[in-house]
Amino acid sequence: MIKVFITDDHYMVVEGIRSLLEGEPDIELMGSASNAASCMAFLQKQEPDVLLLDISLPDGNGIDLCRDIRTLYPGVSILGLSTFNQASFIREMMDNGASGYILKNATRKELTEAIHMASIGKTYMAFEVAKTLHAAEKSAAENVLLSRREKEVLALLAHGLTNHEIAGKLFISPNTVDTYRKSLLSKLNAKNTADLIRIAFLQKLIDQ
Repeated sequence: MIKVFITDDHYMVVEGIRSLLEGEPDIELMGSASNAASCMAFLQKQEPDVLLLDISLPDGNGIDLCRDIRTLYPGVSILGLSTFNQASFIREMMDNGASGYILKNATRKELTEAIHMASIGKTYMAFEVAKTLHAAEKSAAENVLLSRREKEVLALLAHGLTNHEIAGKLFISPNTVDTYRKSLLSKLNAKNTADLIRIAFLQKLIDQ
């Protein structure tokens, strides 16, 4: 049985989710909180498997609360819940430990699928949300100008070469390769090398 808890200050949203989850044989709704303080008070006593967390709360920021909960209660998987289908909110929520992001107009199928995936440690992204992120990344990439050397380094990173191996192929120092790598991370707004390669593939900056 997957235990679910909701933190949202809108009564109609909570009741809507409750009605969507009614009848699901393997999902148990433990209750709800209308603010950050009540949510934390509940978690001190019981831990759900999945927490549906609104981004905007009357006494705090859901994004910051997500980070705090993931630190204090690492066993709780969090799904961001919002009316905001904006790349900046989605990225921040995911960067702060959320296992997914769903909109408040989600269907029963989307909601239950998100809960099931989060409960087993997987990431869920609704189609609309994924589309928003993809569009934002595409727009950012269209404005990115890479030098010839940066393109060479990016291609070699995509093939799994280390800084030292790339340095040997391009006849430059490993420190210079690292400088190019950091520049690429910054230009493509990537968190690490794996994220850099993912974004580069999406934006067709490198071939698969």
